[in-house]
Amino acid sequence: MDSVTVAGVDCGTNSIRLMVAQVDAEGLHPVVPRMLRVIRLGQDVDKNHRFSDEALERAYAASREFAEVLNGHQVDALRFVATSATRDATNRLEFEDGIESILGVRPEVIPGSQEAALSFLGASSVLNTPQAPKAPYLVVDLGGGSTELVLGGDGVRTPANRVSAGYSMDIGSVRMTERHLIDDPPTERQIDEAVVDINQHIDEAFNHIDAAATATIIGVSGTVTTMSALAMGLEQYDRAQVDGTRIAFDRVFPVNDRVLRMSREQRAGLGAIHPGRIDVVGAGALVWSEVLRRVSEAAATRGVVLDSYIASEHGLLDGIVLDCGRRLLAGNDDVA
Repeated sequence: MDSVTVAGVDCGTNSIRLMVAQVDAEGLHPVVPRMLRVIRLGQDVDKNHRFSDEALERAYAASREFAEVLNGHQVDALRFVATSATRDATNRLEFEDGIESILGVRPEVIPGSQEAALSFLGASSVLNTPQAPKAPYLVVDLGGGSTELVLGGDGVRTPANRVSAGYSMDIGSVRMTERHLIDDPPTERQIDEAVVDINQHIDEAFNHIDAAATATIIGVSGTVTTMSALAMGLEQYDRAQVDGTRIAFDRVFPVNDRVLRMSREQRAGLGAIHPGRIDVVGAGALVWSEVLRRVSEAAATRGVVLDSYIASEHGLLDGIVLDCGRRLLAGNDDVA
């Protein structure tokens, strides 16, 4: 067969997404617009190590909505991937049973290493053009519960779209908000404590990846694209304008810092922020600033100036669908 139709679900700590797309030798071709629902599945998981009943019901409600969409399309496979919050929850079997009863497929609870690889696959899949940015790429997938750093090849000795190293850090917008940024707005002490925590995780990540080799940073996920939209001065979020845009550090750093120190009510007045991110996007902005700063400092040790990044709408969800479709096309029947 020349193409397959695949549905993919990316269920993270803060949001859940659905994509239905055709996959062929050229890549992905969306069949229906991507759907996103903020469900806060990871609410208090960092503290209680289990899903609350309310969070589970939000996940089930979104899955029922996705099921209605899928009923209108003939798909060759459906792949449901769950990440950070589900890895940490002691009652994950209850969640998996509930999702399977709704969608007919059991969630894959993937490790951070696989999440990193799929995020890199999704982000790099749209870069194979004559105007592709300079390799190696460092893909940063900043989620609610974890943040993946994935470094690709240099495009000479190793293909630019092949992962050379990756690491998943247990820091994200929801986790840092619940762990540190308790007050509204957060206190300077809370921010300082969060910075220490974030940088301890970055220190460990840099033991696993050569951040100094980075030539181009590609940021994926809702936090990154939201902060990019704000840095661009957009009053409402516009996916087409944000996707693929290069953002200078000196444009995004002040915006990150301002949003971090805003009250939730003030953030609610910014139309580019999805309502479901208002209470956690400040922590995400802080993680983003620290990652950018540290990677830039690492690159500088080799005389490389990193002062911008590329915002991308293509990440884990694209990787889930693309990987599933490619396996089907290769005749691998081990697909849900």
